[in-house]
Amino acid sequence: MLHQTSTQPSPLFERDWMITKALDAKQAVQRALQTIDANMITFGDRFPDDTTIGNVYTLRRARNGFDEGGNFGWTTSFWPGMLWLAYDLTGSDVYRRGAERYIQSFVERLKNKIDLDTHDVGFLYTLACVAPWRLTGNTHAKQTALKAADHLMARYLEKVGIIQAWGNLDHPEQRGSTIIDSLMNMPLLYWASAETGEPRFGSAAHRHAAQLRDHVVRPDSTTYHIFYWDVETGEPLRGSTVQGYADSSCWARGQAWAIYGFSLSYRHTGDEKFLRTAERCADYFLDHLPADNVAYWDLVFDDGSEEERDSSAAAIAVCGLQELSKRLPDGERKRRYQSAAETILASLVRYYTPGDGIESNALLLHGVYDKPKAVGVDEGNLWGDYFYLEALARTLNPNRELYW
Repeated sequence: MLHQTSTQPSPLFERDWMITKALDAKQAVQRALQTIDANMITFGDRFPDDTTIGNVYTLRRARNGFDEGGNFGWTTSFWPGMLWLAYDLTGSDVYRRGAERYIQSFVERLKNKIDLDTHDVGFLYTLACVAPWRLTGNTHAKQTALKAADHLMARYLEKVGIIQAWGNLDHPEQRGSTIIDSLMNMPLLYWASAETGEPRFGSAAHRHAAQLRDHVVRPDSTTYHIFYWDVETGEPLRGSTVQGYADSSCWARGQAWAIYGFSLSYRHTGDEKFLRTAERCADYFLDHLPADNVAYWDLVFDDGSEEERDSSAAAIAVCGLQELSKRLPDGERKRRYQSAAETILASLVRYYTPGDGIESNALLLHGVYDKPKAVGVDEGNLWGDYFYLEALARTLNPNRELYW
């Protein structure tokens, strides 16, 4: 599928190579859609759990007072997000109707403030409600997404210039904290400004992303998972990790969020500093990949470590590299990121999807949710599946503007 050479390929070779790449992506999409079709029957109008167990998704386990299959936690929107991608790819009303069944659940979740003391409102409502607005003009979904943006703005700490990650704003341990994942929640606010003409949403998102750029990205271009500020003075305090190997190491999924998140903030703001930061994070990520180009769960590890890969970090990074390369002029750096995205995605398609003899209803195997807590280690996960399908959709139509 991939051919790397130090010489410039002929126009004929380039055309044939692009055709082959598209055919491979189409075949991968067809296999993914077959799995999605089966999962639609399995899950009905309920939600799968965050990760597989033994490579198989079941309904979300009842916990913390929530019912089995209920809409709680930060990952539920990735399942309807996959259905919207499937509709986008095929035009089939089967996927549209399947995805639309979940909108009301997100309406009720917002109305009743169910498990929404989190910045992940952006993940949840971008895929569950902005996507149907963009694709079908669903005004009910649009109004819900705008209300969700207002809810997210309530977490904005003006003195610090960040949106707090978790907990209520007086939580003694979470006050003044944000995490690298939060960059992917900012597109909901950028979108809300564009839709309403109110700059407050986009301004908060821009300032939040700038704070992460200046404090969460370290001088060596690695990223902290978590960073804390003093909420009274706005002074930056310290960085740490919960899901990485060590406070000083580089959690692979966090670095992937940075590539994609800063690239998206550049797209929405035109702030060149975000573009340069995305490049720095991408370069570090690519320079620390193992032989098969799918990152270990922390970039401190390499081949021979016997640690697990995180295929979800790879899938997110592919989407980020695709977005980043679109924003660069023709040249060596643009080609580097395009080629890297193609190479990583090819490895995922070939070696990280269910094959013969593997019983799984995941699109992507060998992900890691939280290695330090031994949660979802070497399993499929919903975000990995979603971003894998998004990467394939972007490959088939590089000009596609998706929901972020």
